[in-house]
Amino acid sequence: MSEIALSPDSRPLGKSGIMVSPIAWGMWRFAGRSADEARALIEAAFAAGITLFDTADIYGFDGEGGFGDAELLLGEVFAATPGLRDRMVLATKGGITPPVPYDSSREYLMRALDNSLRRMRVEQVDLYQIHRPDILAHPQEVARALDDMVASGKVKAVGVSNYSVDQTRTLASFLTVPLVSQQPEFSALFTEPMTNGLFDQAMKHDVAILAWSPLGGGRIADPGTAQERAVAAALDAKAEEAGVSRTAAAYAWIMAHPVRAIPIVGTQNAQRIAEIGDVFKVKWTRTEWYDVLVASRGEKLP
Repeated sequence: MSEIALSPDSRPLGKSGIMVSPIAWGMWRFAGRSADEARALIEAAFAAGITLFDTADIYGFDGEGGFGDAELLLGEVFAATPGLRDRMVLATKGGITPPVPYDSSREYLMRALDNSLRRMRVEQVDLYQIHRPDILAHPQEVARALDDMVASGKVKAVGVSNYSVDQTRTLASFLTVPLVSQQPEFSALFTEPMTNGLFDQAMKHDVAILAWSPLGGGRIADPGTAQERAVAAALDAKAEEAGVSRTAAAYAWIMAHPVRAIPIVGTQNAQRIAEIGDVFKVKWTRTEWYDVLVASRGEKLP
């Protein structure tokens, strides 16, 4: 029986011309530690083969304060360690503006980009994504902002996060540069991007998928409902056979889809970051992969 093997080799980030690792490391919970601790986590990610680092201006916000704290901490690390920035593909996001909550007007986005660059103490980011769609922003205005970001030299490539298929298509129609990435929620517990057209659109137009919450918000590691326990059991069967953790099997399940999704690993534990390479020990048969999908859906395949 044929197996689906995963490659640790770098791959293009959509049509950007930028090469990235097949797994990314996310900084959602990065803030709140010392610069030395932060640097150690980044170095652990490098050692695990990760080159794509994902942050956002809202990371660090706790509902009352902390907006921009993850970017500020990253800027401290860059300042203390010259050359570290050049070793990574740096991605950030903007457009969530508590308590508004969203603003994708050109004026705001251009200001948000400058603020992110200032906080991180860099002159350019490799990827800038709209964090969530702003219903009140005309896509032509959003496109003008993204085009201007690239033209300014402050951004190499642009993408979106949490956009629907139609929102993505419409925005792309106004852009003069390609959308190179889409960042949806995707895990063995949330599989909608496979069926709502998002993955099909990404494969058609060569858009990189960056999957957030690949462990279902922690529910794969600590299952509670019947569905979660069924998915965990299906992943455990493969994990035991491959000699890896359930977490590694969960990432590998995501990566086996032909859209070649890049899971954004959110752990802030250096030991768990070091285990990321275990993902490539997993080889799925179609039967095993579909067993996880059946467990997620709670019904047999048609």
